[in-house]
Formats: sequence, C-alpha cells, structure tokens
Amino acid sequence: MGRALSLCGVILAAGSSSRMGRDKALLPWPSSSTNLSTDTFLSAAIRLFTPCVDLVLVVAGKNAQQLAPIVYANGASLVVNPDPDRGQFSSLQTGLQEVLGRGRDAAMVTLVDRPPVRPETVEALQDAFARAVLRYKWAVIPEFQGKHGHPILVAREMIEAFLRAPDFANARDVEHANQAQIEYLTVDDPWITANVDTPEQYEALTLNGAPAQ
Repeated sequence: MGRALSLCGVILAAGSSSRMGRDKALLPWPSSSTNLSTDTFLSAAIRLFTPCVDLVLVVAGKNAQQLAPIVYANGASLVVNPDPDRGQFSSLQTGLQEVLGRGRDAAMVTLVDRPPVRPETVEALQDAFARAVLRYKWAVIPEFQGKHGHPILVAREMIEAFLRAPDFANARDVEHANQAQIEYLTVDDPWITANVDTPEQYEALTLNGAPAQ
C-alpha cells in the first residue's frame, strides 16, 4: 500500500513505568541478553511506523529529555504532555490534538510498552482502514483471539470524539460510545495484545514470533 500522506503515527510514551522500575520506552528490543542491537521499544516502534505514515509523533511526559535523542535520531517529532500525571488518556488527547494541528486527519496510534507488531499487520490495518472510511467508519482496531489491541487507526471523526471526551473518561469509554462506527480486524499476530509492565514480563518475552504466555 502506498504512503498515506494524511496519516500520522502517534506513539504514547509518557508513562512513569513505575512497575517496571525503568522507562519502558528505553528497554532494549529484541530483549535477548546476547543481542547486540541498540534498538529499544521506542526506536523499533518509530521504525515500524515510518514507512507507512507521513509523520511520527512521540508523546512524552517527564521523560521527554531522555527520549528526545532516540526520537530525533529516528526522524520522529517529540510532543510533550504538560500534565502526564492525568494518565494515558491525556497523552492520547495531546497527541491527537497535535495530529490535527499539523494538518492531518487520521492517525495510527500505539503504546510504547510493548514489542512492535509485525509489518504485515500494519499493512493489513491500513488496507482495512482505507476500505472502512469509504463505509463511513471512524476507526479500525485489531483483535487476536477475541482480544483487542494496538495499533489502532482512527479517522478525524474518532479523533474529535476522543478530544471532546471529559477529563475523567478513557479511550475505552469513547470506543464503547461509538462502537457502531468501529471496524474490528482479526489478525494472526499475538503482539497486538502483548503488554509489558513488569521486569518478569519483559524477561519472559520470546523471540520466536510470539510473546510468552
């Protein structure tokens, strides 16, 4: 699929990573102790998005200074959530506001606390999104074995719904309120639902194409 010039990548990376004990955005990936790669969860996510979007935005918080070298070295742009203590939804709103501010009307959004999904998954999501917007759908969300995951693709209507939501809302609330406007795409990629919150979960990651269960 060709480059979608109006599509903007958004990577949410402003969390405190309190359960991990260190910034999850900076975790080496792949995670093997014998691997010599200098990639991190953040740089891998940026490189995954770069071929298929016009611009990649990384939303940081108090960790902005630490993330900036990776962001700029990989050709992305840094957006700072001024109050990340309000939670992940505030970072989503910060990123999506920047998407509209930069003249884009659609976004591919993911979280930094997970390994990147397979490139073919991103391609399938883009193809599904191109078809879905023609049917007046607002978003495409991947699912694996009945569980929803990331990245999600959102059109302007869903972006505006997220931005109109009150401070106490979260992304799931907005999605549930607009469920009829969302298309769910089944993919054969367990990485879409992988979550890495603790050192134990990080150490348990495998490199054989599937996360440890």
